[in-house]
Amino acid sequence: MSTSPVPKRVKSSPPLIGTHNGHFHADEALAIYLLRLLPTYNPSNLLRTRDPSLLQTCHTVVDVGGEYNASQNRYDHHQRTFDTTFPNKSTKLSSAGLVYLHFGKAIIAQRTNLNPESEDVDILWRKLYNEFIEAIDANDNGISVYPPSETSHLTKRFNDSGITLSTLVSDLNNDFSIPTIPTSTNHETNDNTNSASNPDPQAAEDTRFLAASDLMGTFFLRKLNGYHTSWLPARSTVLAAYEKRHENDPEGRILVFQEPTPWKDHLYNFESSSSTSKVLYVLYPESSTPGAKWRIQAVPVSKDSFESRKPLPEAWRGLRGEELSEKSGVEGCVFVHASGFIGGNGSEEGAREMARRAVEM
Repeated sequence: MSTSPVPKRVKSSPPLIGTHNGHFHADEALAIYLLRLLPTYNPSNLLRTRDPSLLQTCHTVVDVGGEYNASQNRYDHHQRTFDTTFPNKSTKLSSAGLVYLHFGKAIIAQRTNLNPESEDVDILWRKLYNEFIEAIDANDNGISVYPPSETSHLTKRFNDSGITLSTLVSDLNNDFSIPTIPTSTNHETNDNTNSASNPDPQAAEDTRFLAASDLMGTFFLRKLNGYHTSWLPARSTVLAAYEKRHENDPEGRILVFQEPTPWKDHLYNFESSSSTSKVLYVLYPESSTPGAKWRIQAVPVSKDSFESRKPLPEAWRGLRGEELSEKSGVEGCVFVHASGFIGGNGSEEGAREMARRAVEM
């Protein structure tokens, strides 16, 4: 009786990802990290080269090669004809944006255990692009936050260019290893120098690139985790409070939360689709601890603005304790900031009364 031979399991090689060598940027550093979050690319090997013949051997090529063709796993954005953007955006994509455009939802679903087709994944996908990826795309494509004509007359008060992720990645291009101090006074060259103390320059560059990739990826995952575990659940909390705002004030100018909540983004989104009065003050406890003091915060004119729609009354600003309570006529006052953007009271009812008086002053 003959038997069929048992087929041998074919061991496939990990996919090879290609990107350029030489000076690296935040976009391809993040793009590589994002790909390696996916099962298809975990594990995967990385080849950094500009040799077209070597890039042809790669399963996926990022930020080099002069081709954007998702069906062939080619994700370069340097072509003259390239003009791809994220949905409803005008910023041209970089390699980070391209990879995120095609794989972002899959990555988000995998990291959060959400259904890839769910509204929540779509919300997180757009949120992460707005708050993180788009700035990387713009930076790599030389797009300013403001039109140069609107800022040419401005002078910076201080230099803030060294604290962005893009500049930190750029800094990793430099090899700041401490040079060996010669011990011989004649400075003769030693032809028998140990190769371990003089590593291959390309290998050293690749190591720094991987450090840059880890840096970008770490912050991407922190953003995703924060939006998933805190920001997204807060959406329903803010909506519920927004729908009940007229219980606090006839014109809906006071919003109340029963626990600390990241409210700004959601409030502006809900207000954008409403024609009623804008919320002026948001009230919430300082912590979830029973008996916690309460805060009253003036809503900024926009999410990133330091200007409030209606700061707390000028007569209250900079005062504390009994002096503030006497001036405001509200018991239990703790403080009001000198700019009037925030204040505090020992109880919820005290904070409510401060808000009720402030909206009418």
